[in-house]
Amino acid sequence: MERRTALKVTGVTGFLGVALGAFGAHSLKGVLEVNHTREIWSTAVLYHLVHVPVLLWLIRGAAVPAITFLAFTGGMMLFSGSLYAIAITGITWLGAVTPVGGLLLMTGWGMIVLSAHRS
Repeated sequence: MERRTALKVTGVTGFLGVALGAFGAHSLKGVLEVNHTREIWSTAVLYHLVHVPVLLWLIRGAAVPAITFLAFTGGMMLFSGSLYAIAITGITWLGAVTPVGGLLLMTGWGMIVLSAHRS
């Protein structure tokens, strides 16, 4: 992925993480309490925001395969995205997507470990 595009993706991802965190704390507070899904929303925001600095580090030229960025981005979308959807809708079968996102995040971390081992 071109560096400029990756930076835009990272900027949007970070913006959305902060916005969704605030949205959950204020506008969705009642919905999350009624659905008993506040903790699910908080987990989604945590994993979302924790991985944004990783994307920035990758863009700066970390010595890892380019696909690592896609693993992290896809993992964030599937992991946090499915949790956001579950928290709002209560549709629990969406939880089947969450582990796929988790595996992509772990794949990204694994690629970093392998790259460090090879260098």
